Amino acid sequence: MGILRIPVTTYRLQFSPRFRFKDAQEILAYLDALGITDVYVSPLFMARKGSSHGYDVTDPSRLNPDLGSGEEFDTLAATLNGKGMGLLLDIVPNHMAAGSENRWWMDVLERGVGSAYARFFDIDWLPSKKALERKILLPILGGPYGDVLENRELTLSLDKSGFIVRYSGMKLPVCVKSCNRILSHRIETVEETYGRDSPSFRELWELIASIDRLQDTAAPEPAYTAARTAEEESIKRKLGRLYRNRPEVRSFLEENIRIFNGRKGEPASLELLDRLLSEQHYWLSYWRFGNEEINYRRFFTISDLVGLRVEELEVFNATHDLVLRLAREEKVTGLRVDHIDGLSDPLGYLTTLRDRIAGSAEAGAETAGCFYTVVEKILQGDEDIPPEWPVNGTTGYDFLNAVNGVFISARGVRELDEIYARFIGRKTNFGDLVYRCRKLVMEAHFAGEMHSLGKYLGSIAEQDRRGRDLPRKELRQAMIEVTACFPVYRTYIRGPDISARDRLYIGRAIREARRRGAGISSPVFDFVARILLPEGPSSFSGEHGQDRLRFLMRWQQFTGPIMAKGFEDTALYLYNRLVSANEVGGEPASPAVAPAEFHRRAKAALSRFPHGMNATSSHDTKRSEDVRARIDVLSELPAEWEKRLLLWSRWNSDRKRSVGGRHVPDPSEETLVYQTLLGAWPFEEVEIPSFAERVKDYMVKAVREAKAHTHWDRPNHPHENAVRDFVDAILEGRGESRFFEDFLSFRKKIAWYGALNSLSQVVLKIASPGVPDFYQGTELWDFSLVDPDNRRPVDFSRRSILLGESIDRKNRDPLSFILEILAGWEDGRIKLFLTHSALNFRRLHRELFQAGSYIPLGASAGKKEHVLSFARERNGFWVIAAVPRLMTRLAPPGEFPLGRKTWGAQGGLLLPVESPVRWTDVFTGETMDATQEAGKKLLALDRVFESFPVAILSGSGR
Repeated sequence: MGILRIPVTTYRLQFSPRFRFKDAQEILAYLDALGITDVYVSPLFMARKGSSHGYDVTDPSRLNPDLGSGEEFDTLAATLNGKGMGLLLDIVPNHMAAGSENRWWMDVLERGVGSAYARFFDIDWLPSKKALERKILLPILGGPYGDVLENRELTLSLDKSGFIVRYSGMKLPVCVKSCNRILSHRIETVEETYGRDSPSFRELWELIASIDRLQDTAAPEPAYTAARTAEEESIKRKLGRLYRNRPEVRSFLEENIRIFNGRKGEPASLELLDRLLSEQHYWLSYWRFGNEEINYRRFFTISDLVGLRVEELEVFNATHDLVLRLAREEKVTGLRVDHIDGLSDPLGYLTTLRDRIAGSAEAGAETAGCFYTVVEKILQGDEDIPPEWPVNGTTGYDFLNAVNGVFISARGVRELDEIYARFIGRKTNFGDLVYRCRKLVMEAHFAGEMHSLGKYLGSIAEQDRRGRDLPRKELRQAMIEVTACFPVYRTYIRGPDISARDRLYIGRAIREARRRGAGISSPVFDFVARILLPEGPSSFSGEHGQDRLRFLMRWQQFTGPIMAKGFEDTALYLYNRLVSANEVGGEPASPAVAPAEFHRRAKAALSRFPHGMNATSSHDTKRSEDVRARIDVLSELPAEWEKRLLLWSRWNSDRKRSVGGRHVPDPSEETLVYQTLLGAWPFEEVEIPSFAERVKDYMVKAVREAKAHTHWDRPNHPHENAVRDFVDAILEGRGESRFFEDFLSFRKKIAWYGALNSLSQVVLKIASPGVPDFYQGTELWDFSLVDPDNRRPVDFSRRSILLGESIDRKNRDPLSFILEILAGWEDGRIKLFLTHSALNFRRLHRELFQAGSYIPLGASAGKKEHVLSFARERNGFWVIAAVPRLMTRLAPPGEFPLGRKTWGAQGGLLLPVESPVRWTDVFTGETMDATQEAGKKLLALDRVFESFPVAILSGSGR
């Protein structure tokens, strides 16, 4: 493990019960032939039964049996190793599933703070609500507690684990201490019927006495916890034996269970069960109230995913034992760390992870590079990963947004701003929208967390001479304002040494909060600023200083979920001006990226994190790379888009429905429908019926995420049904509809230029600094929408056959094959061929792509704005990547931008003087020579793009 294995390229596979270890085993030969060096897999740990994604882990110490046996996984790992391929594993240190399949969670529900696992989960055992002291709020009920109880939806039962409470397919433990409420009820009937000296009464009475002797749980030492747990388990085993072996006890218990479960329509009959439930370590609640009173950290707003305290070494060890073993055995060769921003101390976690993988807790910086590790870190603007993190980079959203921006016209975006404003009837400032959305999600979905933070800040203020008189409500509101104005996902303060980066972002947020929060007094903001931006090492000393640090670190865990839910999952669904720009980590207000800016970012990546991922699609993207590439074209055709938008809206006006006095879909939703249809319309006619269903499902998700007219927790079904019906209506009678005829004509044009964008995007991904990552199936055209649409099964058999045929035909007659795939571009073989050729070339020259220099190349003459090109060089070997961009003005639809007809006779790439003269095209095998003109070394564009619309060229020497 002393030598860092850097993937040449990765291929993401989504494991599920529909795609298992054996299925992956069967496609390894195909992936190897495609040019993939490392398989990058979704979490493989024990998860909820039937999980389609694996992020709802129930036991991180075991592989998920839904995916296959341990032997099948070992075979997969051995086959990968035999082919020289690696396995990059997605791990989930932030959270686990909160449910009956998670034995740690169930133990905490049963034993409360006395559980050996109580410290594993991020639970506030002393919340402000008195009734929740030393209890866990469980917002799992489908209605108010009293209604659910009196409807007899909560039922007492007995199984092999002891007494349990069943509810809607879930089971909840009953703490042993409270079992005497059941066992003692009517105990006199056993004595009267069978006698005090009968074995049944005596054994039952001894069981009751042993429970009485149990001491109340507090926060005991581990040794006491283990002893008490063993005693409780012994009691439950005795209860089980009594139930099985003593018919009279079994009859007694079954009757008591019947009594406790009451009678419907007689509320008083549920009093016993109500009292029993009140004695548990959990507090059952209507799920709608969970956002207001939740007292454990969740994954975003998902109450059945509970946060882990992985900063505790005991928790780290328990949750990473399997990961470390697989790394030690070299069955896993790299890690992707999910949701790094959710952790209390990301640097501490990553350092521990590095050192444990290196095999020694005392290992130092020299081992930092021994195991490939990337983090799911979403960067905003010019933000970078903290340089001290021992990682190789991010999962690639930064690259995704940079490369997507290359194909967006800045001029066109400005026109689209006006078009969108005219169509929806108002101008939208995206920054203001994000601010409002963050405040919305804090108030609607994170009220409990905000209340907890406000209470914490209030207690700190009480200890401060300049804070003690400040209104608590204002302090809480100031924290809401600062959080709503935060420019990045989070900061990483962990002690007195606060980085300039963190000071910059917090300072910016406080200044913006002062500007927006006009109703909050200056002294309140002054105090908040002093807490969030302390001066000097003494700020965190002493008990009060440590309180301030704990508050600050807690708040840092909170800003990321607010950004995710406010920006990603609300604002991006409300702002439908150009939805291809609405991506995780994107900048929708100004999404265009000029070639010079792309080069700047690429050079920065090479110097800082040269082995981070270059992603273009993922399981988390809002839409696939090919959908974005199509929609980007609208930025080049703003006038044409506006004409279509107005025509289509007029033609389809009678297909809208009035709901609550509003036409549905509203104008913003309507433009989202049209962009989605343009971006994702399939090439195959046979796919259209299923595509219509996919679009309807997507639109329901989109309007719920937008939270304007409907919500996940309060669905407005009339509105949602009207949106679904609108999609159905505009797609009906496809041969006779004016809209549909015009749509297909425009869609054909958009699809053409979108395909060219996609090909250019693949070349940039493969040749740029970083590790190119391919999401499953995207080597052919892929028009997936947001999850779960992007988790549909992939037809690997078809891809394997097409690849084999392509390799065979290319080997026999390369130029004829090129002409064939150009002519049949809609079948996707052109993208498959490009991917295969470029990846195998990259694998052959891995050192150049992993460590070679990056040299931006300009172009001469009038077409230079339509070309993005750069060179990579190492030890005298050179590669040029050149792609066209903004192509609607280069060539008409249906005509590839090739040769002199498109590029003319004058323009050329401007090469460094030390670069080679002769170059070979990786795709076509053609050679070309650079020329000298007016003291400049040029490679003619009509030769670069003579036979294929994108180029990777190689050369050596001078």
